[in-house]
Amino acid sequence: LQVDLWQPSSPLHIVEGTVVDVRVPRNTTWSLLPYLQQANIQYTILISDLQEAIENQTGGRSHRNRRSLSGYNYEVYHSLEEIEDWMHYLNRTYSDLVHMFSVGKSYEGRPLYVLKLGKRSRPYKKAVWIDCGIHAREWIGPAFCQWFVKEALQTYQTDPDMRKMLTQLYFYVMPVFNVDGYHFSWTNDRFWRKTRSKNMRFHCHGVDANRNWKVKWCDEGASLHPCDDTYCGPFPESEPEVKAVAHFLRKHRKQIKAYLSFHAYAQMLLYPYSYKYATIPNFNCVESAAYNAVNALQSAYGVRYRYGPASSTLYVSSGSSMDWAYKNGIPYAFAFELRDTGHFGFLLPEMLIKPTCTETMLAVKNITLHLLKKCH
Repeated sequence: LQVDLWQPSSPLHIVEGTVVDVRVPRNTTWSLLPYLQQANIQYTILISDLQEAIENQTGGRSHRNRRSLSGYNYEVYHSLEEIEDWMHYLNRTYSDLVHMFSVGKSYEGRPLYVLKLGKRSRPYKKAVWIDCGIHAREWIGPAFCQWFVKEALQTYQTDPDMRKMLTQLYFYVMPVFNVDGYHFSWTNDRFWRKTRSKNMRFHCHGVDANRNWKVKWCDEGASLHPCDDTYCGPFPESEPEVKAVAHFLRKHRKQIKAYLSFHAYAQMLLYPYSYKYATIPNFNCVESAAYNAVNALQSAYGVRYRYGPASSTLYVSSGSSMDWAYKNGIPYAFAFELRDTGHFGFLLPEMLIKPTCTETMLAVKNITLHLLKKCH
């Protein structure tokens, strides 16, 4: 039985009492369901026709006004090409607050674009790094990164908090980390997760870009098999995307005080460690930042997020970007798992982009303002 595991990401994390979300090809449901009944495993069918759900999301997009940049629609999902056009447009239009640059090239040769947001008010400023779309199929991530940039630029004049943030800090925002995978999820396989690098021996593509960092690399929660979704790669930073971002973060490690990475789905705010059950040295500061951020998020629509160390709140995984950032001296490292908790999974409907981004924005502003206050 070939199933695509949505939650958790690896069979290793399935223990008694775990809720598991799987995607199955239509022709295998007939053998799977009797098997589950026989084994006395309760199940619910969440989406009975996934193909239809995918087509509803991306099918009619040519008719919708996605391309006009002045009227750019932040409440729909955008292809990589549209996101890159949008970045170029902002770079031209908001040159006082936006600087666009590339940190390198992907495996397939695409530029890895980052937007630097902030007032050039003084030569040295602390910074916050934000990335989205490490996993290709988690489309709500890149949607949030774009939303964050829009909010920063639109409310800078009117919102004193935003003004303070952009005056006192720089934000490095990478809307699509895994550009090749994201593009592939639009053109070939909506549920593609990994990068697109080739493996000659196994004819499998891709590495899990969130298992490829040089921190307890390929230990628990990562796979050595190239065909697995959590494949850690042939060596740490084997993926040009990971290598490029790691290089940039290392170079700016004294400046960058927070690392925020956006994933889906589970409704969680996670902090280190991912690779072991242990308490980080600055636990009190990070824990209180997470607690306040989750409360701020909940204040919008009552959506509850769980928060805590990734290992005990979600599951143990090694080689993650968050752990790496923390280990490399970035004191506030967080990974968000955005909506939902499995009803739509990776196919979060476009009508939920706005509420999801609105509430997440409150959490991010909360963390950022926490950063500007001294925490002891």
